[in-house]
Amino acid sequence: MYDANKSYDDPLLVYESPELVVKDLEPDYPVYCVRPAAIHRVARKFCDHFPGDVLYAVKCNPSRHMLNELYRAGIRHFDTASLSEIELISEMFDDGSAYFMHPIKSRSAIERAYYAHKVNYFVIDHPSEFEKISELIPPSSDVTLVVRVAVDNSGATYELSSKFGADLDLATTLVREVLEKGFRYGIAFHVGSQCLSVEGYETGLRMTAQILQSVGQLPSCIDIGGGFPAQYINSSGPDLEIYMDAIIRAIESLQLPASCRLFCEPGRALSAGGESLIVQIQLRKDNALYLNDGMYGNMIEEKYGLRLPVRVIQTRKFSSRAIAFTAYGPTCDALDIYPATLSLPSDIEEGDWIEFGQIGAYGGACRTNFNGFYSDVSVMVEKEFNAM
Repeated sequence: MYDANKSYDDPLLVYESPELVVKDLEPDYPVYCVRPAAIHRVARKFCDHFPGDVLYAVKCNPSRHMLNELYRAGIRHFDTASLSEIELISEMFDDGSAYFMHPIKSRSAIERAYYAHKVNYFVIDHPSEFEKISELIPPSSDVTLVVRVAVDNSGATYELSSKFGADLDLATTLVREVLEKGFRYGIAFHVGSQCLSVEGYETGLRMTAQILQSVGQLPSCIDIGGGFPAQYINSSGPDLEIYMDAIIRAIESLQLPASCRLFCEPGRALSAGGESLIVQIQLRKDNALYLNDGMYGNMIEEKYGLRLPVRVIQTRKFSSRAIAFTAYGPTCDALDIYPATLSLPSDIEEGDWIEFGQIGAYGGACRTNFNGFYSDVSVMVEKEFNAM
């Protein structure tokens, strides 16, 4: 059984501030600063405002310390996209529930998820996936096949419906076939990642209403997906309450029975502010800085256009004059360059440290060990991140 007071990794060192991290460790390697208070705050906000089950999207940050803190904050349901994610949740939490929400799954993963880990929610968006599951899992009212419908949403930074999701006609057909086979059914959609407006959710729920009207039999679940935004320098959405008010109004219009479960799948919004990253300047050439983390490390969000807040670690007195620096990562690849300049004190130099905020979403999950550069050191930090 999961013990909230037990660490499932080596215990993380706890520091009051990143300045004390640097003073103690003097690291020439990147260091993750995990902020439990920030993780708990946003997790409680979701659990308090969403009228259903909050499924954390494990893909966004599968680190054990992130999962542990979300569990401590009340998250018990997990959106999993692979067998390894399902196994991770099963290992860590006896009372945690995994849902297989990837529309494309291998046969062996389906069998292991169902027979070994008792997963009974599976997403589909195509007849071939439905046939695959039907051959592997006996039809039962204990198993819900969740049909994912494609939602075209220009309000998201990263759209997903070009890759996943059925159109309305196919989704309706799939629902009927699921019922005929003897499974329960649900409806799911995903508005895309970093969705900056509520319209995508309203569109998805209107499409859901059309399917329900055509089928004439009520579902066992409605899954509105993820997409809730985190706060970046150049990208931030309205407060969570604005999303929830619109979602609740649209759900109420569906007149669902009390037995119908409601799901959402936040990943980025739950994890982004829960980690920052301390990096060191290892060389300065005029107005160019060479850092020990970059595009092949934790900076995938920078690579694709989201700008992370940055601050200088105050190990000494810095000039009040800031200038723009070109920043490079540590690998030998010339593509390892930050897409935007960094505004930093004019006298910053080799050996100084800077801290990137909002790194908890996708940073560590997508890092590579290209050229042998790989960051895996984490500490707990109590002080909130404050950008320059």
